[in-house]
Amino acid sequence: MADSKESSVLFSLKELMNLEEDRIKQEESAKQAGIQAEIDAKAAAERAAIAAEDARVRAEEERRRAEEQRAREEAARLDAMKHAEVAKAQTEAENAGRIAAMQTQQEHERQLAALGQDKKKKQLTYMVGGVAALLVVAVVGGVMAINNSNKEKEAQAKAHQIAEDEAKAENLRLQRAIAESDARLSQLTADLGTAKTQAERDAIQARINIEKTTRPRANPVGGPKPQQPGKPCPPGDPTC
Repeated sequence: MADSKESSVLFSLKELMNLEEDRIKQEESAKQAGIQAEIDAKAAAERAAIAAEDARVRAEEERRRAEEQRAREEAARLDAMKHAEVAKAQTEAENAGRIAAMQTQQEHERQLAALGQDKKKKQLTYMVGGVAALLVVAVVGGVMAINNSNKEKEAQAKAHQIAEDEAKAENLRLQRAIAESDARLSQLTADLGTAKTQAERDAIQARINIEKTTRPRANPVGGPKPQQPGKPCPPGDPTC
């Protein structure tokens, strides 16, 4: 009987030890699962932050390309208008020159018919006709030169205004981008202060680092370059 009781007690102790070992193993497994879950959550947050930043960068690049395309189309349209105006002015000047030359020729012929066979009168007519023709050529050439000069000055002034407007628009875009980045940094900094877990803090810090790296920089020059005397700015150059 004593041996039977002793065996029963030993069996009970062994069962209790087995139960304790099972409990310890379960606690260890739960602890490892919690650590792995935290690691997975941290990795997922970092991946989400990187994906969000990539999407933002792509969207910004698409918007920038669209703005550049619109600027190129506008510059091409203005350039076509400028060439059309110059061509129109040249055509009008040439037409005026031809009409003046025809009128001069007709007047010359009338003078020849009136002078008849008088040699001196003929010589005088030739001289008058030659001087008149020279005067007409000089006047037409002067008119064309003045028109071309005025059109070229207007085209240069338009190109300069376009470049200045583009430079102002670019400065405004850069200021908005900097302001938006500063706002995001402020919000991320506030979120970092209220984060409850290390994983959340690490994820927010990663986004802060990315935002600081991609933050736009202000133009150190402070504006467009001055135009050099006697040297016009190239059309579409926002730095001139």
